[in-house]
Amino acid sequence: MEADSLTELVELSPDAICVHEHGVLTYANRAALETFAARGTAEVVGRRFADFVTEDSQAELAGQVEGLTRPGQASEPVEALMSRLDGSKFAVETVVVRLAGTAAYQVVMRDITAKKAAADALRYQAALVSHVSDALIATTGEGVVTSWNPAAEAVYGWTAAEAVGRRASELVGAPLDLPAIRRGGGVAEAVHRRRDGAPLAVRVSAAEMNDGYVLVCADETARRRAEQNYRTVVASLDEGVLVMGPTGLIEAANPAACRILGVPEPDLLGVPCHTLVLFTESGHWIPPDEMPSVQSRRTGVTHNGLVVRLRRPDGRDVWVSLTSRLLDPDDPTARAVVTTFTDITETRAISARLAHDATHDPLTRLANRTLVLDRLDVRRRGALTVLFLDLDKFKVINDSLGHSVGDQVLRIVGERLRRSSGREDLVGRLGGDEFVVVTGEVTEPAEVRALAEHLRAALAEPIGVLGRQLHLDASIGVVLVGGTDPRSAEDLLRDADVAMYQAKTLGRGRHHFFDVGLRERMQRRLRMEQDLRDAVHDGQLWPAYQPVVDLRTGEMVAVEALLRWTHPRQGAISPAEFIPLAEESDLINVIGKAMLHATTRELAARRTGGLDLTLKVNLSARQLDDPHLVPAVQDALASTGLPAAALCLEVTESALMRDQEAAAEVLASLRSLGVLLAIDDFGTGYSSLAQLRRLTLDTLKIDRSFITGIAESRDAAAIVTSIIAMAHAVDLTVIAEGVESAEQVDLLRSLGCDQAQGYHLGRPVAAAELFGQ
Repeated sequence: MEADSLTELVELSPDAICVHEHGVLTYANRAALETFAARGTAEVVGRRFADFVTEDSQAELAGQVEGLTRPGQASEPVEALMSRLDGSKFAVETVVVRLAGTAAYQVVMRDITAKKAAADALRYQAALVSHVSDALIATTGEGVVTSWNPAAEAVYGWTAAEAVGRRASELVGAPLDLPAIRRGGGVAEAVHRRRDGAPLAVRVSAAEMNDGYVLVCADETARRRAEQNYRTVVASLDEGVLVMGPTGLIEAANPAACRILGVPEPDLLGVPCHTLVLFTESGHWIPPDEMPSVQSRRTGVTHNGLVVRLRRPDGRDVWVSLTSRLLDPDDPTARAVVTTFTDITETRAISARLAHDATHDPLTRLANRTLVLDRLDVRRRGALTVLFLDLDKFKVINDSLGHSVGDQVLRIVGERLRRSSGREDLVGRLGGDEFVVVTGEVTEPAEVRALAEHLRAALAEPIGVLGRQLHLDASIGVVLVGGTDPRSAEDLLRDADVAMYQAKTLGRGRHHFFDVGLRERMQRRLRMEQDLRDAVHDGQLWPAYQPVVDLRTGEMVAVEALLRWTHPRQGAISPAEFIPLAEESDLINVIGKAMLHATTRELAARRTGGLDLTLKVNLSARQLDDPHLVPAVQDALASTGLPAAALCLEVTESALMRDQEAAAEVLASLRSLGVLLAIDDFGTGYSSLAQLRRLTLDTLKIDRSFITGIAESRDAAAIVTSIIAMAHAVDLTVIAEGVESAEQVDLLRSLGCDQAQGYHLGRPVAAAELFGQ
């Protein structure tokens, strides 16, 4: 073959061929120039061949050359990584031939980049088949397995060696109609079975390959089970769940949502969420663009625990606690929203009832003290009036007819006060028989007086209970509150209570306005009450003795023990001031018992010394109610040795007339001890002779009001004469109180009065002063 022909063949060869001598390129054919990305021979020839060999491949290509020792000898093919002029890399398979003569070598390079990529792809596919989690099964057209990857072994429990050559339907435990799967779109849901018979939920994808099929069997058993569990859980929730798609249409609703909304599932799906009618807690309608789900879809912000009122199609309102959030927070562009809500209607109703019960009286359903104080605390700037009402003599009804009747009366009173007050007025029960009315409508004194009398008139209407007509009245304390009044709610109630107490003191069944002077007087009264409690234990209380003289002989025959109080700072306190305090605070029983022991001990000692006197001791109405009175008298007589006949217990006429049956029972018990009994202040309680006879008394004391004018008034003298005659008719000893002059003594003696006492006959003094040491 001619040289030119050979040269042309080399030049036109698809393989890159170049010649280098002493490492320098002396020739490169067209393919080599293209391979090296050269625009001409000048860019290649004259350069070192090593410039086109990557660093990693230079040693290997150098070794190729070193192994050629004779001309015409060719090396074994070697793969190398070459570099183009533009710096890009390419893989070649090289063969080096030593040329004759000089150290020249011909290098033949075949580009194997595509071949290597195909090989890499095959390796990747093999690795993918081996490591993919889905079962990959290749079959013939008849369904015989030709390939069975490791995932198929794990899913179905058959090894590849066992599977290849067997029908796929046998191995998956279910019929496989591969042409039908292909006709149906290439994907089908099926239930396969493992080698051990366990069911598998499988998604089968089938594709044709050559003369057979490739099956991708995805085991979705766990996912399907999780989905089923999820659906079961969601379906069983008491909490409603709605899923709204990106367009705002409802795509899913669980049974609880349908139940709470009152809409069946078919009527919910595909419906815009804003067709639901929602209201805020304050009652404002929520427009469609402000619906929580719409806002969550628009902004991506989650709304937690919103309390809204939902209007059902049947008109019923349901309170729900609602949460709205994106279904997939990691993909906010999806804009699907899930809204969950809980029916809190009953819970809210219970809370409302509890809140109502906490601020209302359970008996009358009126506001209780807590709510009254709260309203007074948060009162708006402006005048208002507080009326504090206390029922007069309610205790008598409660004690005599029983608590059930008392409760019924209180309920009626509460209802009457509610009806008699304004719509905006607050009516409350503070406890017991104490009520309050707070009004901002009636604030002028004249109007308040009219309102107070209107309330009293409403309460005064007869109440029919158990066939009886009960009559009530009330004492009312009034506090006028200005717009800038600094008093607290507690202060206002306290002042209204003080005014009410003053109304009772003035005679009950009336109203009284509070003033600062009244508060000061009440504060003094409270301080005095506390001081009186201290006085009981500190020896500040002591008995004074006033002589009782026999008008026939002029001799002292008895002494009346009278309680006195010497205050450590204020000195002597009038009995008219502290005795009522003692009776109201129940201290009278403690004081009475102590005084009884002290006076009986004193008189017992004087009688031992030869002084034959009778001791007269007063009993208050509160002491008559004390169940320990009779034992206390018995104990005093026994411990001091005073004869029972030397003790005369005096009870006022008004106390005896208050509850005649109870008084008669107590007096009978005292009489059984052998003591004497006297009626004090006679003429003030409107008792009759018949009543006196039933009480088995020994002595009658004519009230001082009749004695004062006896010398100047014929009427007074006539009354005293009648009293003496009436008393003597039932064998009572008569004593005149308040004798202040000799003229009164002479007149009483002439009228047949038995005994007398008063400042003219002797003032109350201490025992040492009266009896001597």
